[in-house]
Amino acid sequence: MDPLLLAGLSFPVLLLLIFLRVPIGLAMLALGLLGSWQVYGSAAPLLNQMKSFAYGQFSTHSLSIVPLFLLMGQFATLGGMSKALFKAAEAFIGHRRGGVAMAAIGACAGFGSICGSSLATAATMGQVALPELRRAGYSGALSTGALAAGGTLGILIPPSIVLVIYAILAEQNIAKMFAAAFVPGILAALGYMIVVNIYVRVSPTSGGQIEPMPWSERMQALGAVWPVLLIFIVVIGGIYTGIFTPTEGAAVGAVTTALLAWWRGGLKRGKLREAFESTASATAMVFMIVLGAAAYNTFLALSQLPQELATWVGDQGFGPYAVLSAILIFYLIFGCVMDSLSMILLTIPIFFPMISGLDFGLSPEHTAIWFGVLVLIVVEVGLITPPVGMNLFVIQSMAPDIAIRDTYRGVLPFVASDLLRVVLLVLFPAITLFILQF
Repeated sequence: MDPLLLAGLSFPVLLLLIFLRVPIGLAMLALGLLGSWQVYGSAAPLLNQMKSFAYGQFSTHSLSIVPLFLLMGQFATLGGMSKALFKAAEAFIGHRRGGVAMAAIGACAGFGSICGSSLATAATMGQVALPELRRAGYSGALSTGALAAGGTLGILIPPSIVLVIYAILAEQNIAKMFAAAFVPGILAALGYMIVVNIYVRVSPTSGGQIEPMPWSERMQALGAVWPVLLIFIVVIGGIYTGIFTPTEGAAVGAVTTALLAWWRGGLKRGKLREAFESTASATAMVFMIVLGAAAYNTFLALSQLPQELATWVGDQGFGPYAVLSAILIFYLIFGCVMDSLSMILLTIPIFFPMISGLDFGLSPEHTAIWFGVLVLIVVEVGLITPPVGMNLFVIQSMAPDIAIRDTYRGVLPFVASDLLRVVLLVLFPAITLFILQF
């Protein structure tokens, strides 16, 4: 069979396997190996390649940042930092209309700055904020919608595991990727808060209020979040200023967070073991997807599909923004059925060469960074887009009494905010690249 035709047919087969609930890492690995076998025409080259395939993928020094940032999130949870963040935000704005939901989003942004995982942010903040939202009289739709959307800030506000993977695939500087994602991340948090404000004005019964706290209690709550600010400044500031590499920064962050968790009494022997086991489990899942995507992308490279597709797009004379819009729409659609990391690993080797060959009036490095942040945002939208938004299911599992249709209804205004932000960042790349000027 012609390699191009074989590669083209592999996409619907991959989607079928995903719908049949085959783990996506395993599905990509199987298709990649079988496809390579067919392209080679013999099993011998494939077997020779497989001898060092896994080692070649996981011996990459940059990938060690993944378990370190995941472990940092585990220690932050044990140290009570998620609860401290929420209580501080609630102390200052909880008494306002929609304030508790806004506090939850603000706390998600703060926790995302020391976590790097969307699902972990959604799960952790859901445990902390959902009972408070219920107690304050918030509707199930607004409560679950706000928490699911707020959880996406975990992969947008640096450090972000998905952004690290993109930087490795696109061969970009991780520190610059983190810096570029910071302003869009802040815009996301502000956009979600504006959505909450509009939501409770349109539907006054959906959001309650709590009694204002005395200023003494507010300052006490604010003082409890200094560890989060310290860790963020040390890790991200150290990486961006070049004091240490991203991997070293992740290690420093994990150790610092562990020490703070121990100081607060949360790092007991049993909890420490749970933290390591959870980190190992999440890392294994990520690395399995990385391995499967590497095998599948090797097959696509052998078939010459990415190169042929990039050449075809160039020959059609499509404008740069038309190509970019089509790619972003693709991500929005497939985000409804695929997880974010899988999409990044599967598509960047195909789409990045196409974007790199287009002229957006930016340098090649700035184009790569800008495109990476845009991809990260639309992938983030997939986490809260029905029917397979992973964050929706994480939050729904904590509130089984709330109908899933209510969660879907509650999250749609936040999706609209995300789409508006995508349009803004596409039209004005300088917003994304602003910090890189310093």
